[in-house]
Amino acid sequence: MTEQEQFLHVLDRDEARRRFEAALDLTPRPPEDVPLAEALGRVLAQPVHAPVDVPAFDRSNVDGYAVRAADTFGATEINPKNIMVSCIPIVCGRPPKQALQPSQAIPIATGAMLPRGADAVVMVEHTDIEGSQLVVRRAVTPGTNVTFAGTDVTAGELLLLPGEILTSRETGLLAAVGIARVSVTPRPRVGILSTGDELVLPGEPLRTGAIYDSNGRMLADAVREAGGLPIEKGIVPDDPQTLRQALSDAIETCDLVLLSGGTSKGEGDLCYRIVGELTDPGIVVHGVALKPGKPLCLAVTRRKGVVIFPGFPTSAIFTFHEFVAPVIGALAGRSRPARQTVQARLAVRVQSEIGRTEYLLVSLTPAGPTPSREELSQIGDSARPTTKRAVANPSTEAHRQQPHEFFAWPVGKGSGSVTAFSKADGFITLDQHQEQVEAGTPVTVTLLAQDKPAADLVIMGSHCIGLDLLLAELHREGWSARLIVVGSMAGLEAVRRGQCDAAGVHLCDPATGEYNRPFATGDLIWVRGWGRVQGLVFRPDDARFAGRTSQEALAAALVDPACVMINRNAGSGTRLLIDQLLSGARPPGYAVQPRSHHAVAAAVRQGRADWGVCIASVAHSAGLGFLPLTAEQYDFLIARSRAERPAVRALVALLQRDDIRRRLAALGLDA
Repeated sequence: MTEQEQFLHVLDRDEARRRFEAALDLTPRPPEDVPLAEALGRVLAQPVHAPVDVPAFDRSNVDGYAVRAADTFGATEINPKNIMVSCIPIVCGRPPKQALQPSQAIPIATGAMLPRGADAVVMVEHTDIEGSQLVVRRAVTPGTNVTFAGTDVTAGELLLLPGEILTSRETGLLAAVGIARVSVTPRPRVGILSTGDELVLPGEPLRTGAIYDSNGRMLADAVREAGGLPIEKGIVPDDPQTLRQALSDAIETCDLVLLSGGTSKGEGDLCYRIVGELTDPGIVVHGVALKPGKPLCLAVTRRKGVVIFPGFPTSAIFTFHEFVAPVIGALAGRSRPARQTVQARLAVRVQSEIGRTEYLLVSLTPAGPTPSREELSQIGDSARPTTKRAVANPSTEAHRQQPHEFFAWPVGKGSGSVTAFSKADGFITLDQHQEQVEAGTPVTVTLLAQDKPAADLVIMGSHCIGLDLLLAELHREGWSARLIVVGSMAGLEAVRRGQCDAAGVHLCDPATGEYNRPFATGDLIWVRGWGRVQGLVFRPDDARFAGRTSQEALAAALVDPACVMINRNAGSGTRLLIDQLLSGARPPGYAVQPRSHHAVAAAVRQGRADWGVCIASVAHSAGLGFLPLTAEQYDFLIARSRAERPAVRALVALLQRDDIRRRLAALGLDA
């Protein structure tokens, strides 16, 4: 079946959204009263007016003495004033037992009610007691250290408006005026059905050929974030009658129903066939000119939405936020918020597909500040900053200031990736008429999280388990760090262009045979990391490798057409090593290019490949055989203009710590 036969009526995004929302009843449900303890995150349905004054009485702000301010006029340290003091103090929670008389003072606690006749409070620190006299050493004026009744809130005052989302600030305000129940808009009930015999619930054993149901969890939590109440129906098998009944029950009890998978018109796409039985009006959109998300199916019955998402996680979450989150928000009484955006420059050239609006996930790296000449003069080629943070919370430091420009790096893992969305900061929208966008082009990035700050430290280049350790330690210390794995060569170019703070590299200079240091030219600083060993990795029982030298094993593998390799991504230092070893050969599996040593080990362990190249520590932890090829050095190249940033100095300081060196050595690295 051709793609044209599957999607005969592909619509653009705006028309698809218009048709879907036009068929729905988006009127919020009648308000409900809930206890204040259950109101957090709910949407206020009615205006709230204060039933009482806050405070309800004139109260003291300090521990001291209630006085008439006029009785203290002229009091100084040199010439204090004496006032008769009462022996009956005023405490919190109880009204005063007596009115204040002229030339009299009454002891009063913080928060206690002022007695009649008093108009100020003298702090206890500015007084002494001499017998029955209060010695006042500082004069006060009327209102000093007093909060008068109704100063904060006046009875009848409008406190909150309908449509406000109740946070801890609002619930605290409601509690302060004595409101125990509040009128809120009911959260729309959103039924979630995960469909497919291949799905397994997280926590259960994963059988061969099965996958964990990540979409169900992701959609349920996305529904909560949008203001809805997810009703999780679990996994529904690929049985028409079972799915038909589950869908009917969900429509009956929910305001909106979400299904994951089966949006195409192929014979195995059960969801589409069952949803296609709905009427009034039934399916209103099937196929949207989006990438990812083209197979999206939008249906309406009894003015309730039924949505079939593509099975791929990135497609599902993108289309959820485009088409479903606004519907949930409307039903929940929320206004449609404007999405926050930032301006950036595209870091690399990207290709797009003509005819479809494409959402391209990106990670943002800030453009670093240009240092002064004085700062540059203090940083030498061998500089190794050791200054640690002066404060515990780096978010209060000046380096947290938002840069005026970002670089946007595509997160190119495809719509089937379960990690792409979590790793991205936002997305750019490529128009359906754009086929190519050049590097350096200004782009608008729509942020996925409205309050996510820019990372304190951005590292690009090659991956290593030692770097994982450093990033975890930085996070424990309160720094946010971003790692973008692009390979050593691309990392080197990125740090040269000022697109990151540091690059993790293992590059051998062919002229000198030395690793990494020769590349620290111009505006780059070399910082020593650790040594590691690269080698051939294989299953221990594979006779083509076991008991041989690396050269013998490689020769045997290259003449065996049934021996499949697993490669590494272009631009990585490991890929350069592999291509040197192969000398132009292209054995089976050469085109498969994962981005990490762990991925190589996993492919060999699972039998998807027979050999690859990775570091010794990863091979040993995976229980695989290992034949050493070369010892290499993994180091850091740091942009000179960013060397004095606090997070960069924190990274370098970690590398000098003895305990970190011991932990690196425990991972099998030469620290």
